[in-house]
Amino acid sequence: MRPVRAAVLALQGSVEPHLHALHSAGCDPIEVRTPDQLQEVTHLVLPGGESTTLRHLLDLHHLSTTILERVQNGDLALLGTCAGAILMGRDEGEDPQRWSLIDVSVQRNAYGRQIHSFIAPVQWKSGPGSGESEGIFIRAPRLEQPAPEVEILAVCGHEPVAVRQNRCVACTFHPELTADPRVHRWFLGL
Repeated sequence: MRPVRAAVLALQGSVEPHLHALHSAGCDPIEVRTPDQLQEVTHLVLPGGESTTLRHLLDLHHLSTTILERVQNGDLALLGTCAGAILMGRDEGEDPQRWSLIDVSVQRNAYGRQIHSFIAPVQWKSGPGSGESEGIFIRAPRLEQPAPEVEILAVCGHEPVAVRQNRCVACTFHPELTADPRVHRWFLGL
């Protein structure tokens, strides 16, 4: 087993807060912008931002194919927050095309526009632990119709807000914007 080498996709979005959260979780992360920078990475964060822009930049920088191949070979764990979670969800013919790494439908901007963003308690069922943490939802997507093989890690109310399939984790909220490093610490153990 290779030593953990974590990185944040640094093309757009919430890059610095994820770097800080990974550092707080006990590692020295790098920023990834090219396929060459991804070679030694074992754990990659796809940050929040704008999902259409994220997909376009991934294709422009020739990263999509490399990431997908590494995930499918079991060489790379992914944590997608907000826009990253959208990209990881089931491809149902949307634009941009999704990666279908987690068998769950992801509805973009499900709670409304920026003004409808909110903070609410997240209840952990498994994964990073049990108990409650703060969830920051910014133009958040909604996870719907998870397949039986998808593990629901956390809920807000009765809705799933963090899920896992294999070494891929999707969160509809922004754990990197809190002082709690549990999500990133747990992710590094995948």
